[in-house]
Amino acid sequence: MYKEKVKTNNAFVNALKKSNMTAIGVVLILMIAVASIASPYFLDIYNVQSLLRDLAFVGMIGIAQSLLLLVGELDLSVGKVASLCGILSGMMMVDYKINPWLSFLLALALGLIFGGINGLIITKLRLNSMVATIGMQGLYGGINLVLTKGKAITGVPEDIYILGKGNWGPVPFPFIFCIVVLFFVLFMVKKTKTGRYIYAIGNSREAAKILGIKVDKIRIMIYAIVGLISSLAGVLYVARLGSAQSAIGESWPMNSIAASVIGGVSLTGGLGNPAGALIGAAIISIIQNMIVLFGVNVYWQSAVSGIVVVIAISFSSISEIMRERKQKKIKLN
Repeated sequence: MYKEKVKTNNAFVNALKKSNMTAIGVVLILMIAVASIASPYFLDIYNVQSLLRDLAFVGMIGIAQSLLLLVGELDLSVGKVASLCGILSGMMMVDYKINPWLSFLLALALGLIFGGINGLIITKLRLNSMVATIGMQGLYGGINLVLTKGKAITGVPEDIYILGKGNWGPVPFPFIFCIVVLFFVLFMVKKTKTGRYIYAIGNSREAAKILGIKVDKIRIMIYAIVGLISSLAGVLYVARLGSAQSAIGESWPMNSIAASVIGGVSLTGGLGNPAGALIGAAIISIIQNMIVLFGVNVYWQSAVSGIVVVIAISFSSISEIMRERKQKKIKLN
């Protein structure tokens, strides 16, 4: 009985050692500890709530982006989809006097449609996802500017503010939405056939087709889900600001990719866990929060995000090169 327990414990420890999530989690804990020591304001309840609120948006988009990275693709239009859905929800509430909650749901439906359009264009025309979504980013951004002429839509009903500014106890509502999104995505990729198909497509699209998996159908579905999550983040941000602005989500595409890669999701597909994207988003959010607490120029946030992306991608590439070398050595032996 004792030996069995020891074996079980050893297996658990070995699994933890092999897990990228463990290493990333340790880094996150160390960062929290360092930030707590470096600044007496870091653990202040107001700062923690502000941090969680910021984390929620980067986290949601990061979790969505990780879904696409698992099939070896990405979406650079997530920020503009979020912004456009936020603008449209604001227009429905302010200009057309539609019920705020109905406007919220309609905006989510529009996000689903925009994401589905991205997926259809990429799969049916066999386009590169990065190039195609850069184009769609320009399209959605252009529609934003046509609708708003660069001006914010103010006068959003206060009924909707609770979703962006409110708390459930000490926890901000946007962060609760982020956790719900995470559980939904984790359930899909870990507990359903679709999840197994997603990893199969990421490992080899051609092999997945041979196995009878409807690859294009799943890809379109993922793009639609990404559009839905992006629209959710966009509308929640409108509720947070109390106005709809075309600048919403400007940094989300880059930060979402960085969060996913930092969280151990492979850029080439088939490897990773969407939960890692949330941890990666937490690391990015803490770095940005510390910039603010230390009084560093806020414009450095963009530079820091860029550096984090490059470092994350570099580590991802280095780990893949090391993995390939190990496999070659095993084959030679």
